[in-house]
Amino acid sequence: MSRIGLQPIIVPDNLTVTISRGLISVKSAAQELTQLIHRDIQVSQKDNTLLVKVVRTSRKSKALHGLTRSLIANMIFGLVKGFTKTLEIQGTGFRVTPKGAGLELALGYSHPVVFNPPPGIKLEIKDTKFIIVSGADKYLVGQVAANIRRFRSPDAYKGKGIRYLNELVRLKPGKAAKAAEA
Repeated sequence: MSRIGLQPIIVPDNLTVTISRGLISVKSAAQELTQLIHRDIQVSQKDNTLLVKVVRTSRKSKALHGLTRSLIANMIFGLVKGFTKTLEIQGTGFRVTPKGAGLELALGYSHPVVFNPPPGIKLEIKDTKFIIVSGADKYLVGQVAANIRRFRSPDAYKGKGIRYLNELVRLKPGKAAKAAEA
């Protein structure tokens, strides 16, 4: 059994949880998140707590036990507090400006890159060098941040590009450093 899967999930009063055949739905005043449940896993609700149980014991269902519990807990946490990822843009002339609900990024290409977020994701710009991706769905926030980062990944020699906040980019030595070693 999974130790994480055995822990009960406490549901706040401002959220409503609906469990139907193979699907769990958590709803707040503004948003709703849904998650598929594997047939070997059973979710039961008692008052304001959720319990995740294994129906059929197998190696796969033991692994899905903790995963399902974590996914449901992340849905509840996302609707209560939300998730954020911060991206940092480094490089001369690299900047970001708002364009409607999306972003326009100047990343050294011959054209500006325009990015429109999916529904449920909010993008903020801070000092033209930071992008804050926020939303209730943890997976979607991480995926949108990864998609934005992919437009210009950090360069291996100078570190220019888009990186996560506090991401450590290991720089390679250039030609001059190699020549000095010899």
